[in-house]
Amino acid sequence: MKAITSRDNPLYKRLKALAGSTHQQRKSGHALLEGFHLASAYLDVAGQPETCVVTDEALHHPEAQAIVGRVDPAHLVSLPQALFGQLSNVVNGVGMLFVVPKLVRALPECIDETCVVLDGVQDAGNVGSILRSAAAAGIKRVFCAPGTAYAWSSKVLRSAMGAHFLLDVHEDAAAETLIPRLAVPVAITDSHAASPLYDCDLSGPIAWVFGNEGAGVSPAWRAAVSYWLSIPQPGGMESLNVAAAAAICLFEQCRQQRA
Repeated sequence: MKAITSRDNPLYKRLKALAGSTHQQRKSGHALLEGFHLASAYLDVAGQPETCVVTDEALHHPEAQAIVGRVDPAHLVSLPQALFGQLSNVVNGVGMLFVVPKLVRALPECIDETCVVLDGVQDAGNVGSILRSAAAAGIKRVFCAPGTAYAWSSKVLRSAMGAHFLLDVHEDAAAETLIPRLAVPVAITDSHAASPLYDCDLSGPIAWVFGNEGAGVSPAWRAAVSYWLSIPQPGGMESLNVAAAAAICLFEQCRQQRA
């Protein structure tokens, strides 16, 4: 295991640049996975990280030891806690970080299964929560339109809890490119829609489109809609958080498909 003790070390400088800038992560095609859960999920599905960074203190933790034991020693780097703290985005983190290449998937020519489209969802926490719900619901593909929060940012990765490694996540999927490839009906939710979600037949494949938290779904997707659905809210709230709405829709479809 390589030990880094100086902030002037070239590898440390690269790690700090990646940790401090989503732009740098996007430009380099890398993601930072912090914590035992994300590290273990990556090893289970994707294989070896490019670099596993671990603090001296974390090496005494049984869960960290188990993960380190699965990593090629050539990819292991240890850091003092003081240096690791400048890389971490987590308060009271566990002292482990993977640097991994972002998983890039080719856009399919034909989409004939249930999928999720994020149309300008800007909050990273909401994007991560929707990815997590989609993976839990057995969906395989999520398409992120331009204007959606960067799917491989540290905050989205933390919120998604490993869902990235169970999904094909496609970024910058513009409506004009994606809509002609859809062989399934498009559904959106709107508080003013006449058709309640629970009265609609959702047993077949659907492209669920969830829009911007303020502006909603863009005109291009509204023009492509087959199902315009409302989520009944007997409590009288005007709207739901987009991640909550997505979970309700996806698991109502799961319920109907089990029937």
